[in-house]
This record gives sequence, C-alpha cells and structure tokens, in this order.
Amino acid sequence: MRRWGPLTAVSLGTFMLLLDVTIVVVALPDMARALDASLSDLQWVIDGYALALAALLLGVGAAADVLGRRRLNVVGTALFALASLGCGLASDADVLVAARALQGLGAAAMLATTLPLLGAAYQGRDRSVALGVWGAVSGASAALGPIVGGVLTEGPGWRWIFFVNLPVSVASVWLTLRVVPESRGPAGRRVDWAGTAAFACFAGAGTYGVLRGGADGWASAVTGTSFAVSALALLCFVLVERRVAHPLLDLRLLRRPAFTGVLLGAAGYNAAAFGVIPYLSIWLQTVLGMSPVRGSLVLLPLAATSFVVAAVGGRLLHGVAPRLVVGVGLLLIGAGGLCMAVLDAGSSWGALTPGLTLAGIGAGLVAPALAGAALAEVPPAHAGMAGGAVNTFRQLGYALGVALFGTVLTSGMRDSLGREAAHAVAGGGAEALRGAVPGHTVRAAFASGLNGASLAAGVVGLVAGVLVLVMVRSTGRPAGAATPVAASGTPERVPRVQEEAR
Repeated sequence: MRRWGPLTAVSLGTFMLLLDVTIVVVALPDMARALDASLSDLQWVIDGYALALAALLLGVGAAADVLGRRRLNVVGTALFALASLGCGLASDADVLVAARALQGLGAAAMLATTLPLLGAAYQGRDRSVALGVWGAVSGASAALGPIVGGVLTEGPGWRWIFFVNLPVSVASVWLTLRVVPESRGPAGRRVDWAGTAAFACFAGAGTYGVLRGGADGWASAVTGTSFAVSALALLCFVLVERRVAHPLLDLRLLRRPAFTGVLLGAAGYNAAAFGVIPYLSIWLQTVLGMSPVRGSLVLLPLAATSFVVAAVGGRLLHGVAPRLVVGVGLLLIGAGGLCMAVLDAGSSWGALTPGLTLAGIGAGLVAPALAGAALAEVPPAHAGMAGGAVNTFRQLGYALGVALFGTVLTSGMRDSLGREAAHAVAGGGAEALRGAVPGHTVRAAFASGLNGASLAAGVVGLVAGVLVLVMVRSTGRPAGAATPVAASGTPERVPRVQEEAR
C-alpha cells in the first residue's frame, strides 16, 4: 500500500474531478424539471464548473508551489466535497450554479497538483507506471461520466451524481494525508493573483456575453457590455503578465506560432468534440423519450472509441509528429460533427452513431498528443506552464462551445417555434409544449437546431485542425512521448517527470 498509495490517492481525485465534467450531461432534463431551470441555467451548470477550472488552474498551481502541493490538494478535495454537497442539496438553479463554480475551484486545486505530487512520490520505472495509470484513469473518467450519470439519475435521482462524490472525497483525503509526501516549488516564487483575477474575469465575461447574445440578441446592451468587460480584462491580463516576475503565462511563448496553434487546437478540441453533447442528451430524453440510461448509452460510441483509440494509439503512433496526430484528429472530430448534422423530424438515435464514432476516433488521437505537441514547441523550463496552458484552453474551449452551440441551437428553432418556445424546448421543456405545438413541429425544429449546432461544431473542428497543421510546423517530439501536464508553478520539475517517463 505504501508503494502505490500515492498513485491511488491522486487517481481517485483525478477520476472524480474529470468525471464531474461530463456526469451532469445526462441529468440536465431532470435538473430542469426539478429546479424549473431555463436553458441559460443549464448552460451555467456546465460552464460554471468548466470556467472555474480553466480560469484558476494556473494560479492555483502556482499557489500550490508556495503553500505545499499536498496541502492544497487536500484543501481542494475538501472544498470539492462541500460544493458537491451543496449541489446535491440545491433548492434552485442559482444555488446549483454557484455550488458548481465552487466545485470548479476545488477541482482546479486538485488537477494542478496531481502530476507534481506523482513526480515527487515516484522515481524511475515506478514513475513511468504511475503516469501511465494516471493517464488511463483520466481517459476512463470521460468514458464513464455519461453512463454513471445516467444510472444515478434513473436510479436514486440526479442529486446523487453529486452525493456520490462525498465518500470518494473522504477516501482521497485520508489516503493523501496518510501516504502522499508533501512537496513545494523553488523558494522565492510569488503567486500572480492579479493575473489570475484578470483571466477569470476575461473568461467569465466573454462566456456570459455569448450566452446573453443567444438569449437577448447580439446587439443588446447586456451582451455588448459583457464583451467590453471581457476585452478590458484581457488587456489587464496582458499588462499584468508583462510586468510580474513570475507570470501565469509567459506572453513571449505566444510569439511562437506553433505554440499558439496548439492552444487554439486545444480549445477547438474540447469545443468541437463535447460542446454539442448536452443538447444531444436533451434531445434524446425530452424529444425521443429515452430514459437517462438509454440516453447515456447512445453517447457511448464517442467516449468508448476515444478511450480505446487513446490506449492503442500511444504505441502505434510512437514516432509520428504530434502536430500530425493532433491535426488529423481534429479533422476527424470536425468530420464527425458534420456527419451528425443529418437529423429530421423522423430521425432516431441511430443517426448519431456514425458521427459520434468518428469524433471519438479523433478525440482518441488528440487527447494524448496535445501535451506532447505543446511541449515540443517551448523550452524545457516552460514545460509546466505549457501543460497548464493546454489544460486551461481545453476547459475554456468547452465552456465557450457549450455557450456558442446553445445559441446556434435556439436560433435554428426560432423560425418554427418562436424565441420563448425555442429556449424552453432547448432547455428540456418540450413536454410543456405538448398540445400547444404539434409534436412533429417540435421534433422538426429541434432536429434543425441540432443540425446547425453540429455543423458549427464540425466547422470548429476542421478549422482547428487546419490551424494546427499550418501553424505547428516543427516535427517536435514523438507523439506519446509526453504525458499530459497539469498546471504547476514549478516547470522545472515537470520535464524531469516526463523525461523519465519516456
């Protein structure tokens, strides 16, 4: 137990926090009914978690280097558990959204410290094994999220997708305190709290602007103000990062087209592969009448194919340039999105399978190679920063994708249903329109909206793939040579972890 205890503790936390990215997807219709939640509320249930995780990952990682990685991991896990309890007890949508944001803060502390803790606990071959197991656990969490969510939602109820985190959190904290050694970064580092706050404001205001643009119109005062605040926060972030001694993100790295291309690919990956999934789940349950479990099984080709391809591809594609693996994978994800844009009023769930499978193959190629592509484009001293930036852009892409594709979905339904009815149907309220609107009209409108959202996701995937292939010109390290890197304020430690893992 002493030997593999740290790996077990870290993997438990990683599995739980990544599971919560996707576990809520299948439960959205039940949440909407129980809390009288609108489409915007449901979008924030997803985006509140992803945005908090993205906005705070780099800053919390730097704080962990100063305060102690094990200490912050335990604090993050405890906060995650308390927030999960708040989610499960939420009496309305506002409380649920706020609790999800707190969950994201706890998850950022957990994810930012995982790899540094493993790097401190293991050496040599044991380190390679630990990193391999951690990577497999990360992939499995995405695959199992919708199914676990479906089983819990159909069984004890949607609140248990959050309550189930409590015993896992207790076990993770107990193991961490018992068997994981404490570690810190180099002395003298300072935490860039100003940069963290500016980036969080930029991401949050920008996403809010996209959501309000879909609800109120792109010319509304609220939408324009949100984008203005976001732009101002981005300017502040740039100014802060240019002045501080220990920036969250060294802006000189963005002068490298290859590194910028990888970050755009990371954002495009999570947006294109997963941004439409919440709306597919709502369609399956509220329009086609499927149960949460059956609805989750329809989505299984994406997650399962991704997991299998990622596991097998690491060996088969060893020696292939990461830019090619990531670029081609993004093109496949884009093609999968286009293949799903074929629905009509009479379509069944089977129409989604080819597109989901194709997107799953692409995701299986992209996920394990993204970090390697980023690390190949930066000096070794910036490896931790590069890995953290990739994870940040992935979550930010997911949050923006959910917001953008929801806007496209409702826009595609407005001609047939009107604005209010379109938002109600997209938020899981199709049942409430029964009798007032013909069922065929609702099915046709939702199919049209989903086609538009899937088409948009496909375009995002294709554009991201082309950008990676064009901008990332170096051959870099072999695909699979680097393990995904969580944000850490100690970039010096991460390269040693990766080099020994090769």
